Amino acid sequence: MSITLRDIAKMLDHSTLQPFLTPDDIKKGCDIALEYGAATVCARPYDMPLVVKCLKGSDVLPCTVIGFPHGAHHTSVKVFEAQRALDDGCRELDMVLNIGEMLKGNETYVQDEIAKLAKAAHDRDAILKVILETCYLNDEQKKLACRLSEAAGADFVKTSTGYGSAGATIHDVALMRAAVSPAVRVKASGGIRTLDMVLACRKAGAVRCGVSATQKIMEEAKARFAQGILSEEPLAPVETTGGSY
Repeated sequence: MSITLRDIAKMLDHSTLQPFLTPDDIKKGCDIALEYGAATVCARPYDMPLVVKCLKGSDVLPCTVIGFPHGAHHTSVKVFEAQRALDDGCRELDMVLNIGEMLKGNETYVQDEIAKLAKAAHDRDAILKVILETCYLNDEQKKLACRLSEAAGADFVKTSTGYGSAGATIHDVALMRAAVSPAVRVKASGGIRTLDMVLACRKAGAVRCGVSATQKIMEEAKARFAQGILSEEPLAPVETTGGSY
């Protein structure tokens, strides 16, 4: 099936989350996202005012992370962090669930925390993505985390922070897509660095991918488009277990 360059670009949350990035690096990241028309720039909470300023007037949205990367902040701290980001102009929040409580089986805690963040987002017409950090969960825990996220009002479930022991896999994307209703979308992240991996994630059910390799991915897409071979099908089998954006 055919796919457009815009279709691919609007799957990409351009990531600028590395701890060593300077304000100039953040600006460059915004320029890349604007050049290709990415869905969002996903930056650190501190960077939100700068990102909002850089993206003003465009259809590239500012996005940030909450409780990142370990998910072990107190719920009240996560809520405050979310509210501050929204005050700064953020439009999408990617929160890390409390991985320890998820592994413990404390469903009430996990769902209640997500619900508080979902309310904070939805009260400001923003959306919430829940990062499961799938590398630390077995398949049953992944499915349960998806169901808890949906019950709590999340808009997306997301595979990984990119800073765990492994990143996105096609297996996990497909498992998560099957675990939630069509009302909840799936985002893949962690180790996605090629167009074929983006297309494979799309085929498995993801509508967003968290990437820092936006320029490389979009240049691959442009080259295939110029050759008349850009389609929804990857050209080669892919699978990643590596972490990092």
